[in-house]
Amino acid sequence: QEKSCHLSAALLGEDSEISQDQLYELLKYAALGKCHNAAQPSWCHIYHQSHLAGVVVVVLQEMSQLHFYRFYLQFKHLRKVFRHRFTLAPSANFPVSLCRERTNLKPQNTPQGLTSSSSECITKSSDLKCDPIIQRYGGKKQGLTSYTLTLEEQKKNDYPIEGSPACKGYISTECDQQRTDSSPLFGLDCEMCLTAKGNEVTRVSLVDAQGQCLLNELVKPESTVVNYRTRFSGITKKMLLPVKTRLSDIQTRLKKMLPLDAVLVGHSLNSDLQALEMIHPSVIDTSLLFARSEGRRFKLKFLAKAVLGKEIQCEQKLGHDPTEDARAALELAQFFIEQGPTKVAELNLEMLLTAEKSAEVSQNKAVLQPQGCGFQEQLNEPPPLSKPCFLDCLQVTGQKPLLLGRQGLDSSGLCQSNLSTSNKQILQRALEDVPLSKFSIVQFSLGPEYLASHLHAGLYEKVRSKLTDMLTIYAGPFEENFCMKSVKKEFGRCGPIQSLTVVTETFQPFVCIQYEVLEAAQLAVESLNGAEVAGSFIKVQRPVTAAMLDCNVLIKELELDVENEGVIYVAGLKKSLTETDLQDEFSQLKDLETMFLPKDLQSGKHRNCCFLKFHKTQSAVDALEAINGWTMKGSQLRSRSALAPGHLWRWIWQMNHSNKKQGNHIFYEKMEQLSNSEQDLRKKVKKLDHYIKKLYRSLQNNTLCVVLFPGVDSVHGSQSGLGLIGIKDDEGRSAC
Repeated sequence: QEKSCHLSAALLGEDSEISQDQLYELLKYAALGKCHNAAQPSWCHIYHQSHLAGVVVVVLQEMSQLHFYRFYLQFKHLRKVFRHRFTLAPSANFPVSLCRERTNLKPQNTPQGLTSSSSECITKSSDLKCDPIIQRYGGKKQGLTSYTLTLEEQKKNDYPIEGSPACKGYISTECDQQRTDSSPLFGLDCEMCLTAKGNEVTRVSLVDAQGQCLLNELVKPESTVVNYRTRFSGITKKMLLPVKTRLSDIQTRLKKMLPLDAVLVGHSLNSDLQALEMIHPSVIDTSLLFARSEGRRFKLKFLAKAVLGKEIQCEQKLGHDPTEDARAALELAQFFIEQGPTKVAELNLEMLLTAEKSAEVSQNKAVLQPQGCGFQEQLNEPPPLSKPCFLDCLQVTGQKPLLLGRQGLDSSGLCQSNLSTSNKQILQRALEDVPLSKFSIVQFSLGPEYLASHLHAGLYEKVRSKLTDMLTIYAGPFEENFCMKSVKKEFGRCGPIQSLTVVTETFQPFVCIQYEVLEAAQLAVESLNGAEVAGSFIKVQRPVTAAMLDCNVLIKELELDVENEGVIYVAGLKKSLTETDLQDEFSQLKDLETMFLPKDLQSGKHRNCCFLKFHKTQSAVDALEAINGWTMKGSQLRSRSALAPGHLWRWIWQMNHSNKKQGNHIFYEKMEQLSNSEQDLRKKVKKLDHYIKKLYRSLQNNTLCVVLFPGVDSVHGSQSGLGLIGIKDDEGRSAC
């Protein structure tokens, strides 16, 4: 049975602030595993990384944490699916920043074409010692057995291995005779479609050492086809309708056709053998044979052109021709064996690839520039070539990362980039292309009319105003000479108070109390409304404003937020208690995972409340019942379910303590402009949420999905970003 991937992240309180570097750390490990020095992130642990089906990053251009919480009710899918969130340092352009690992060296002079006879392409013998091909195979010509993968190399590169639990039910070719340098070579290639089961074979081609086609057969998948991948496979629904051949038939035919000492050749042949569910002991993988530094791989199309002078996988054709690909891989292996490592290294394939990329950039520049904000345009320099960047490293997955968006996200040649004119078009391309890519970035946008700085300022004021109202309660009426100290003490048991003032405009005195956390205000409304405080039976309520009419709906949705599952809020703690004291007191609670103690960001002192996170939701419910009524060091505790996810604490504190002042005429002008467009904005955000929902549902299980509100960083001010992460499971939710 396939292992299920999941992740855990301790994103509570200050730990929920994640830097750009930490985000890259996660993406790099998810995509590459332990290759390229990719380490398991310290803040987020991915279990069974090798079983990840892919990585998808959805970037909501020019949107920030502010947008998510202003339109919290509209982002219905996001808040119900992704249980891990974090505050992110604002990024001007996330795809651009993926290339930050490169140095600032400019490219050297490169050859004008891909002709291997060009004198500029020949590497000096003194430089050959550093070539990855020479370092791996040495300089002398050797027989074909020197280039077959060892058992360890096959294991490392995910080849089906006899006796492996993951290969239970696989069929062996039983070609177990000793190989020699005279053993016959066979080129193999398959085309796959995406089914409910995963990748299944739809076409198989086998060629002999002379390039003659021995097998070119369509195969009917066992499971329902989800995506025919016609653009790449050339397979359509109509083609497969009359097909009767099944995978078992192909397995039987291959066993009969291959001699006992056969050596199979292919490009990333592991994928073909996995799809065929067959085990073969002796293989030459041309994606590994033509070695590159740091585990990167050349594409078959490039090698065929640079080494053999052949054009394959032409864009004019519908899909790849597996016979053509099998023959190309075979001829590449034969060229390598006949010419030897030194001759291959002298071709300087890295320089040839650079020349090809430069030519692509020149051709695309005129198309990309009118779109504005192109990837290269923003870097203001040619792509440096001296050190592989993040996107470079990702090509080790066997194909270019995919970038989809409205603008020229990448002109460096590192990605498959597709421009679209609307979010709907981007979604349609994503539904078709994302399942074919191991690493995808999909960028949506609200449109330029909603990105003006004055609208951001107006949005900030609206969110700050509503948040202030939700943190504020009115209590009363009290007697004329009531004791303010008693009122402060009683309401202080619900949580940290930012301000407490007497309302004098009423016939009898009322008190206005503004808390520092949402849970404290809600706890006061729930526990003290109708209670006797300072000698009076009082009413406790929030301000009645137009913006607060949906407050109860918002509170309910916050309680149901998946990120708040298993988290409770506890108030009434004495400030003299240390974190160690509290850990000792709460250690008796079952399944307690972690504790977060909010602190004043100026003084560093902890507040009189804390958040407790439990491994199981039921344990949190049991803890609520147990804690209410607890007395700790003479202080009675109060508790309720958490409302504000951990990453919000610092943000709420900063908004509460903001001294930003504006002239009324400026403020109302911004608010009026925002009000005129906010109804349309709500509709756009709701539609955006729906698009992400459709994309998410189309993903394979065990796909890591990251949704980024990258934040806003401009001369007019900055707004923190927000990240949501999860691994899709069988139920369509993110696994934790």
